[in-house]
Amino acid sequence: MSRRPASRRRLSVAAAALLAATALTLTACTGSTAPGSGGTPDPNAGVVIRLALGPSNLDIRQTAGAPLDQILLDNVYQGLVSLTPDQKIVAGLATKWTVSPDGLTYTFDLRSGVTFHDGQKLTPADVVWSLQQHQKNQSWASAADLASVTSISASGQTLTLKLAHPDTNLLFSLTGRAGTILKQGDTVDYKTKENGTGPFTLGSWNQGATITLDRYTGYWGAKAKVKDVTFDIIPENQAAISAAQSGELDVVTGYDATLNDQLKKAGFAVTNGKATDKFVLAMNSHNKYLSDKRVREALRVAIDHSAIIKAIGGAGKPLYGPIPELDPGYEDLSSMAPYDPAKAKQLLRAAGASDITLTLTIPSVYGTTIPQILVSDFNAVGVTLKVDQVDFPTWLTQVYTNRDYDLSIVDHVEARDFDTWANPDYYYTYDNPKVQSLYTQAIQSTSEQAASGLLQQAARIVSEDMAADWLYNWTPPVAIAPGVSGMPVDNVNARINLANLAKSKG
Repeated sequence: MSRRPASRRRLSVAAAALLAATALTLTACTGSTAPGSGGTPDPNAGVVIRLALGPSNLDIRQTAGAPLDQILLDNVYQGLVSLTPDQKIVAGLATKWTVSPDGLTYTFDLRSGVTFHDGQKLTPADVVWSLQQHQKNQSWASAADLASVTSISASGQTLTLKLAHPDTNLLFSLTGRAGTILKQGDTVDYKTKENGTGPFTLGSWNQGATITLDRYTGYWGAKAKVKDVTFDIIPENQAAISAAQSGELDVVTGYDATLNDQLKKAGFAVTNGKATDKFVLAMNSHNKYLSDKRVREALRVAIDHSAIIKAIGGAGKPLYGPIPELDPGYEDLSSMAPYDPAKAKQLLRAAGASDITLTLTIPSVYGTTIPQILVSDFNAVGVTLKVDQVDFPTWLTQVYTNRDYDLSIVDHVEARDFDTWANPDYYYTYDNPKVQSLYTQAIQSTSEQAASGLLQQAARIVSEDMAADWLYNWTPPVAIAPGVSGMPVDNVNARINLANLAKSKG
């Protein structure tokens, strides 16, 4: 039996997941950043961005929640490498890196002339210490991401990481929290302050209301194009639209697409971005009916996915497997479970599961649109669906921790999270040794192409097993005011790199 890898991730208690709950799509082009405004950038301008949820504190080392990633990654804290909105790994605090042919040694050339926001110089010792702290403090976010690393050392400006086995996810992990570089021995109170190396410093924080980032004049790279950026925390959609209409906001994220016309009338350009969000209909295989693959397949083919996407305003793409388009291993698996109510009835009869009742446990933040469609679709094939809407903490305890559910829906926002399907202890309850083996082989491959192929095989098996249904891959809307350019539009629910953000004069 193959070794079952421990899950690299846990469910993101994700502000971004909650933001996605009611957001529908708008119009338009897809890209990594918003189109330019055509005006002359004003270096003294400030930009205000609406977020629906803010962080409870600023400690990116230990505090869960997507708002910290959105606000602080890239902008305040940096790693040796970084991630573009379209998921490309690029240089960060390292100018370049190499990987040995056997995949067991990673070397990075550290930039010179980098300072922390308090004026102290970045040294190789800071990098070694930071990565060691991320690795050994298991309470820190993403500590498990560095589990393959056996030693971290420096010689001059060269950093060397030694691995116990190849890990094709290591560079990706270093672009996130596990790779953030801190000052060795720093005494800053990370819950309320920061000391990073990014193009912005923390200007002010009014918990639950606003967070302002100021341009760091001592930044090692190209200086920020705006003087400051304020994240305005506005939970209620209509309040955010009103603020945009009155000129208080320059960018609106995470809003309901039914409000699109109001934004357009206010002069905002609306763009759909790509994202790794996967709205997963989990099926608990411990249920006596759902333990039968035929029942799971029947539910999948009973779902009119196009109707769901239409109902949410087109804010999504069809997704018939566990890997979205932006992640390695993606394959179009639409042939796996095409809409076919007649087949659903046949499968249910064959499984002796006609006229059954199942309960859908779903966080109440996701509204009623999707549950209503599922109730109708399942009723059409002889399945009664009861909907139990609960608050998110209850969902975490009942579904995520105790696995006490039949069906459930959550937006899984994280990229490269296929490991959850290779973890039989995850709340999905899916347990396939072949998938676990393929995932381990993929992670320990020395070739990204080979790893992607192995992940593709594993994802196909998961879909063939009818382990769940993937209702859609969300495409989040971003509304941008005239004169604003360089605003990322892809994966803004995960991180928002402000390096190219600009606002024209006038």
